[in-house]
Amino acid sequence: MTTFWLTNVRLEKGFKYDNHLIAGTETEICHLQIEDGKIIEITQELPNSDVKQMDANQQLLLPSLRDMHIHIDKTYYGGPWKACTPITNGIFTRLEEEKELLPKLLPTAQERAEKMIELYLKNGHTHIRTHCNVDPVIGLKNLEATVNALKKYEDVLTYEIVAFPQHGLLKSDSVQLIRDAMKNGATLVGGVDPATVDRNIEKSLSTIFEIAVENNKGVDIHLHDPNTLGAFTFERMAHYTKEAGLKGRATISHGIALADLQGEALNEMAAILKEQEIDVTTTVPVNRATIPIPTLDKFGISVSVGHDSITDHWSPFGTGNTIQKLGTLAERFRMSDEYSLSTALKFGTGGVAPLNEKGERVWPKVGDEATMMLVNASCSAEAVARRAAVEALFFKGKKVESKLTESNPVQV
Repeated sequence: MTTFWLTNVRLEKGFKYDNHLIAGTETEICHLQIEDGKIIEITQELPNSDVKQMDANQQLLLPSLRDMHIHIDKTYYGGPWKACTPITNGIFTRLEEEKELLPKLLPTAQERAEKMIELYLKNGHTHIRTHCNVDPVIGLKNLEATVNALKKYEDVLTYEIVAFPQHGLLKSDSVQLIRDAMKNGATLVGGVDPATVDRNIEKSLSTIFEIAVENNKGVDIHLHDPNTLGAFTFERMAHYTKEAGLKGRATISHGIALADLQGEALNEMAAILKEQEIDVTTTVPVNRATIPIPTLDKFGISVSVGHDSITDHWSPFGTGNTIQKLGTLAERFRMSDEYSLSTALKFGTGGVAPLNEKGERVWPKVGDEATMMLVNASCSAEAVARRAAVEALFFKGKKVESKLTESNPVQV
């Protein structure tokens, strides 16, 4: 049984009001007793005991972060700088590149994945959902490297692995490979643009959901198609979610068409997605119209952020810093007041924020798992707006430390 006190922790207490408007956040210094990975006591009186103590130095305690869309299996991260080649045929330019690139990257795939995991831990994450290429070019080899990398970190994070037919489930004849992947470590069934890539919306979606039902798993599908084509695909995905009995277990990644819908069309689509509890992940893109995150949130649709890539052949951008991503989200939607900034945190924590709408503390509570981070900020709003640095990370009461012993570049 591991017990210790985390002392001098800054916790959010409530909102400050000026003329009935939220004008700031009240905090207080508390001491938390952690036992067997859970918070068993929260007090303002400094403990007088022989139990080990760790001083938080009045830093702010926040829920740890979750990246819900990343590809750790095909990254240049940890290696020398390399920009992208020009696109000449849309998404298919990158798919052709992968036929030569993935086999070249394979020998260092696990090492590079581990370096990315370390980056995520440094930036306050304790959960990663990674998509992993499964296709005739690389077979299950990228999946094997991904599983091996993540297993090394099971004591400091949780994870999900999406079996991702990047080259098209039907187009690349990857159906059996995806079925095999679900028996070899994948936890979700993936897909990509049933219309544009597979050229058969119904067969692509029905096959994805068939495999999910066979394995009692959820689905997470990349949907980049814009406007009415994308919207129609959402509708069909909702249909198959209902038919498969996977309500609450389906995710739309990117959902570009949501940024194109307006007025009643957006309202109707939100109702369709909410009925099946389909959630959405987004990178908060700045190079195109951004899906209406605050509006979707008001409709009760769960939205989470992800980085998608951190320097690979698809994009040279990405930092793995979700607090920075939340700052971008807040700027994009002009969330500049105290309440809006503080609520932006939930898009990176799986919906968890310290205060509810009434300004009541709902996190942390006695009995909560001690999975959390200390940041250099006075409150959640400042952490988001000022892109606060993560000073320490805890997973089930364990302080997370780096597992890497060297930092030599990985050759790619």
